[in-house]
Amino acid sequence: MAKRILVVEDNDLNRKLFCDVLRSQGYAIEPVADGLEALDRARDFVPNLIIMDIQMPNVSGLDLIEAAKRDPVLRGIPVLAVTAYAGKGDEERIRDAGAEGYLAKPVSIGPFMAAVRALVEPVVEPVVEPVAVTPAP
Repeated sequence: MAKRILVVEDNDLNRKLFCDVLRSQGYAIEPVADGLEALDRARDFVPNLIIMDIQMPNVSGLDLIEAAKRDPVLRGIPVLAVTAYAGKGDEERIRDAGAEGYLAKPVSIGPFMAAVRALVEPVVEPVVEPVAVTPAP
């Protein structure tokens, strides 16, 4: 089953780019243009990852991240913040709000996909079989 990603981005071109790239990699996508709809859509869609723009009209992505992390249904869903805010202290402020990942715009596809995969793909630890050691006579 495809991993599900909610893309919350008010800019039409950015939202289309993110969705097209993610779909091409096999992800199921739910685009959201209005931040005011983001949390309700997340509850309905139940994503494995939320990609969140920070600077949106009507509501701040920071406020949405904080609200998601307080919500018992949404708190366990990782958030990748994607923002034009790239000033000193912005990443720390965004991570303090609860975002597990952070990318500054403009976003390059390689780092974007690496950040997405790091948050949605499980890390598989190698299985190490115990070896019996027989003492020498």
